[in-house]
Amino acid sequence: MILRPRQKQMVERSVGALHQYGDTLAVAPTGSGKTIVLSSVTGKLLGEPGAKACILAHRDELTDQNRQKFRRVNPGIDTSVFNAKMKSWDGQATFAMVQTLSREVNLKQIPSLDLLVIDEAHHATADSYRRVIDRVRDRNPNAKVYGVTATPQRGDGTGLRHVFSNVADQISLGELIASGHLVSPRTFVIDVGAQEALKNVKRKAIDFDMDEVAAVMNSRPINDAVVHHWREKAADRKTIVFCSTVAHAEAVCDAFNHAGIEAVLIHGELSEQERRARLADYERGDAQVVVNVAVLTEGYDYTPTACVVLLRPSSYKCTLIQMVGRGLRTVDPNEYPGMVKSDCIVLDFGTATLMHGCLEQDASLEDRDKEDRDAPSKECPECDTILPARVAECPVCGYEFKGHDKGCLTDFVMTEIDLLARSNFLWVDLFGAEDALMAAGFKGWGGVFFQDGRWYAVGGAKGYRPRLLAIGERMVCLAAADDWLNDHESIDSAHKTRSWLNQPPTPAQLRYLPPECRADFGLTRYQASCLMTFKFNKREIRELVMAAGDREMVAA
Repeated sequence: MILRPRQKQMVERSVGALHQYGDTLAVAPTGSGKTIVLSSVTGKLLGEPGAKACILAHRDELTDQNRQKFRRVNPGIDTSVFNAKMKSWDGQATFAMVQTLSREVNLKQIPSLDLLVIDEAHHATADSYRRVIDRVRDRNPNAKVYGVTATPQRGDGTGLRHVFSNVADQISLGELIASGHLVSPRTFVIDVGAQEALKNVKRKAIDFDMDEVAAVMNSRPINDAVVHHWREKAADRKTIVFCSTVAHAEAVCDAFNHAGIEAVLIHGELSEQERRARLADYERGDAQVVVNVAVLTEGYDYTPTACVVLLRPSSYKCTLIQMVGRGLRTVDPNEYPGMVKSDCIVLDFGTATLMHGCLEQDASLEDRDKEDRDAPSKECPECDTILPARVAECPVCGYEFKGHDKGCLTDFVMTEIDLLARSNFLWVDLFGAEDALMAAGFKGWGGVFFQDGRWYAVGGAKGYRPRLLAIGERMVCLAAADDWLNDHESIDSAHKTRSWLNQPPTPAQLRYLPPECRADFGLTRYQASCLMTFKFNKREIRELVMAAGDREMVAA
């Protein structure tokens, strides 16, 4: 497989920073392929004979996912696992669970490592991680430490400067949305008569007082209003709702059910078996809405989710990003046939988006209190209060700053990224109308096609029948087709700059092309190859596109 150009850039910057500083952090949000990045960085650092690395995670499923993707990126590197069930350091790269490895008896077994990789590195300041880091550096003072996270600013305000001295690179959410790897959020801030009261809620050590939030938000008129506005803007969408307390969540769930909308409730007081059963109801379609309290904030990705409802404020932007991020992933049409997802509606009934302004997060390593002192600020022209620069409304006097629309917030100012120019592959406009684009390698091909007002991505490869990759916006489909090629080709077959691409078609190619193509004296060998690929697969491409259009269900 090949990395996306942006992933390759992050890898190069990370390796450079590790050699320069001995440690570094990379910020890579949902949809960026951070596991591919950390696998590639690890592979490059394990080039020396006898070098060893440990990839640390905090959940079993992350350990398994990381190991599987690592093998795809580095098929020649042996791996092993160190967790509750298996304790082996035999591999050149060992995938470990921090809860197991941080126990004293297991810390003594850690061999001399050249590299420690920390996935979800915002956890790295926790005692369990620090014990592992300290032990690794005791065994080898020259060991390098590499962290990857989507949210570098922790909810408790503790900065990552205690572990990392620098940030090598940061991929922004805006980049991923503009390149089609995530869908765009459409955020509506809705005041149901609670915003003024929410401004007076006290902050505790790490967040707002959620009991006070519930006292403001948990009333029958407000819960009914939430359901009403949801019906107006997102009634056809799979939805995750974030509440303040269990009692609040129970009341909201009841409000949806009483209105005839199937909803399930998830919170930390349920058993793991019960939580999984209720999530299965949501994912199976028996429920359209899942209401939760601080359970689905991180690590839950059900891609058909196309609406996020915020019924609580958030002290820290990282929490807001995590909540909204649950609805930003694109949908695989093979996993969810007929599902089309073009955006995610965010309904904010609190003050989270007004407070933080946008979803982009600065990659600061400092403790939060110092960061808050140094943060950009502005003065309210009505009451002279000093406020964070991104605040849309003064919480003291209510003054609204220009450029902020309280009805619908635009979360990103961005231009469409030219994925065709960034791609590892050369894309061909097959018929000069920009409604059929194709690229090909030695083993596979990808194409995007416009039909009846919507784009479709289709890919094929040796050993695979052509398959539908994506439906929806042009950039989402281009990203899916480009990733298909990256997965099935190598850097040698991504021949974008090879000189033979621009040579005239061969006689054998011309025999297979229609007369009008043979008469095109500007036709190149690569264009002829793409036209032939389309010709040979036209029937299956058409069948996939037409079948998808017939069963299409709009998720967003």
